[in-house]
This record gives sequence, structure tokens and C-alpha cells, in this order.
Amino acid sequence: MITFFASILALVVGYFVYGRFIEKVFGIDPSKQTPAITQPDGVDYVPMKWSKIFLIQFLNIAGLGPIFGAIAGAVWGPIAFVWIVFGAIFAGAVHDFLSGMMSLRMNGLSIHEIVGKYMGNGVKQFMSLFTVAMMVLVGAVFIMGPAKILSGLTTGFMGVTAWATIIFLYYILATLLPIDKLIGRIYPFFGFAMLFMAVGIGGAMIVNGLPIPELVPANFFNMNANPDKFPIFPMLFVTIACGAISGFHSTQSPLMARCITNEKYGRRVFYGAMITEGLVALIWAAVGMSFFGGVRELNDVLAQQKGNAAWAVNEISNTLLGHFGAVLAILGVVAAPITSGDTAFRSARLIIADFFKFDQKSIKNRLILTTPLFVFGFLLTQLDFSIIWRYMAWSNQTLAVIVLWAITIYLATEHKLFWITLIPAVFMSAVVFAYILVAPEGFGINTFYGQIAGVIIAILLLVWFLIWKKQVK
Repeated sequence: MITFFASILALVVGYFVYGRFIEKVFGIDPSKQTPAITQPDGVDYVPMKWSKIFLIQFLNIAGLGPIFGAIAGAVWGPIAFVWIVFGAIFAGAVHDFLSGMMSLRMNGLSIHEIVGKYMGNGVKQFMSLFTVAMMVLVGAVFIMGPAKILSGLTTGFMGVTAWATIIFLYYILATLLPIDKLIGRIYPFFGFAMLFMAVGIGGAMIVNGLPIPELVPANFFNMNANPDKFPIFPMLFVTIACGAISGFHSTQSPLMARCITNEKYGRRVFYGAMITEGLVALIWAAVGMSFFGGVRELNDVLAQQKGNAAWAVNEISNTLLGHFGAVLAILGVVAAPITSGDTAFRSARLIIADFFKFDQKSIKNRLILTTPLFVFGFLLTQLDFSIIWRYMAWSNQTLAVIVLWAITIYLATEHKLFWITLIPAVFMSAVVFAYILVAPEGFGINTFYGQIAGVIIAILLLVWFLIWKKQVK
């Protein structure tokens, strides 16, 4: 368990050391008034305590990714721990903090507006469409995922369709009502369930002495059952997204930027929530590798279950925590995607409202924008879940790449240390381009050539940026 505990320690140290460094690079100003103070509207701009905002941000970003994604990523072996730790500290948390703080400084602008400001109007228009489409895609995924889990707990009583309908109705209310009326009140309960799930599963794993593989030279290789089809680069870096870096988070940060009352809380809320999510991903990756007897056994089990991570979650929870504890743990697993799905639709509404300058104080105006979003969301739920999940995973990381480049340009323009996001931007560019070239749902070309092409494209983007930087200087 040395690798597991060392990974946890690294994340905690990363928050206090690198997080504080990133905070200094950005240059927070506690004396500045925030949008929640200067322009409260009682709907989206609502002042709240930082502790509540942290919890909401954590639940917003912690969807199925750090659970399902971590279990799916565990099939590559303990190399997954390295990606979660380094990804969360040096990429994901930096991405979340800076996108949140930029929104805070810009009166709570949505991420597509921020990207457009630094990458041009054409990119802004593309981002508007791309982000709204992704938000609806995320909302659809986070309806069917929890609905399937809940139907497993109520077999013979309520099926997937019934639970999907209930979740759908909740999403409509959460999207329409002021943020402090529903989301701000029920998230503490969901937060307890989520924390119980993580602590309970992690504690039971340690108490039972499950054999977590160590990251030693003998295990430092691709342990996937089909390594040729699923190479570590780029597959692992897209499979484990929310536990390391996720573009979806940048769409959620502006929601909380509209509620924070002081810039000094930014690191706690944005950087801290991402590190916490990394801890959740670590626990599920570790229990995935150990519960079934090892990484090879996990590969076999998931192959038998056709990659159904929900089945693995149920099996692990029932065995380690007993029936009652498993119910609480599974509720925590269910709470995570539901509390991301509702804010995904809410983000889509705000993006469209910002784009058309459509005032959202009136519930009638909110309803006008919300109705078509939910119609499209409902239609997507009729598609195969695994297909939606794969396309969401790639679009999620593609969004992260665009946001990282926008932040890098912002930092360079402000004469700040831009390398802190340039390096992650270049690396993730190689990942997303290689993935779409080699993945079955992409172009499916030869893995080697796809990897080389992804790296070349990333290098060209780096050269483009350095030339631009020189010309600006």
C-alpha cells in the first residue's frame, strides 16, 4: 500500500505547496469586490459561505468520472496512480483554479466568453456551440448512469425509466430555481453521502488488507488485457479524466465564481475541490485493482460485464460495507453524477443567456431557454449509454485543451508565468489528437502513426504559440 499512501500524501502536499504557488502567479487580491457582492441578482449571483461553495463545486465536478473512470482506468495498472497525482496537481487543479479566478475577475463570465476574449470571436462562436452540446451530453449521461444504479437497488419495484423520469424532473427544477433554493440546500446531504462513500470504501479496503499493486519496475508497464488496442498513450489519459483533468470543470467554475465573496477563497474552492476529487479517484482506482484479486482479474471481470463499471461499484460496496453501508455508499455514487448533471443543464442555460444577452431574473425567460435543452437531453437518453460516454470523454478532454490554451494566452498577455499551463496544454493536445485518430469511435488508424501524428500536432501548436508570443512582445 506504499504507492497508494504516497499518492494521497502527494495530493495533499500539492494543494498546500503548488496550489499556493499558482495562487501567487495569478495574484489574488482580497480587497477586490467580487461579482456576488457588486451585482447580486438572487438567481445566479448569490453570496454564499466558502465552505458551502466548496461543497457545491466538489459535487458539481465529481460526476461519474472519478468513480467509473477510475475503475475503468485501473485496468492499466498502478501507472494510473501516477496520472491521477500528477494530472490533478499540475493540470486539473491549475485548470480549475485559473478558469474560476478568471471568471471571478470578469464578473462571472461563462467559459466560452473567456475563451473568446483571448482566442478570437470565431473560437468563441465554436465554443458556445461545443460547450452547450457537451453540457447536454453530460446531462444525458448523468441521467442514465444513476438511473441504472438506482434501478439495481429497487429491482421489481422501480426500473430505469421510472428513475430516469424522477431525475429528469429534479434537473428541471434545479436548472430553473435560484441556486440557493434547491442546490444550496440539498448538496450538504449529497456531500455527506459522497464523503461516506469515499472514506468507507477506502477504510474497508485498508482494514481488509486488500493487495493494492505497487508501482515498482515489475509493474511499470501497460497491464491492460489488450495493450495493442488500448495503449497507455492516449487511452489512459482520456479514460481517467475527472480525477486528473476535465474540461467540464471549467464550465462549472463560473457558477461558483458568481457566489464567492472574496478572492482569498479561490484556492480552497477551485484548487481544493479538484484535489479532493483526485483523492476519490485514487480510492476507486486502488479498490478496483485490489478487490477482484489484481489488475488481471479486474480486466477479466470488466470484460465479462462488458465494461459495466456500475456492476463493479455495486459488487465492491455490498461486499466491503454490508447492505446498509452499501446503500449509503451507492447513494454517494449516485449523488455525484446527479449533482453534476443538474449544473450541466444550468451551465448550458447560462451560456445561451450570456450569448444572447437574455436576462434570467424572470422564471419565464429561464423556462424559454431550458425547454429545448431538456428536449435534446431526453432524446440523447434513448441512445446507447456506452456510445454517449465515449464521445463525452473525448469532448471533455478537448474542452480542457481549448481552455488551457486560452489561459496560457491570458497569462502571457498579463506577463505572468505562462509555462504552468503551456506544458499541460501541449501534453493534452497530443492526447486528444492522438485519441481521435486511433480510437475505435474516431478514425481508427494505426496506433503508432496516430500517436506520432498527435505529438507532431502538439509541437506545431507549441511553435505557433511561441511565434505569437514573440510577435506580441
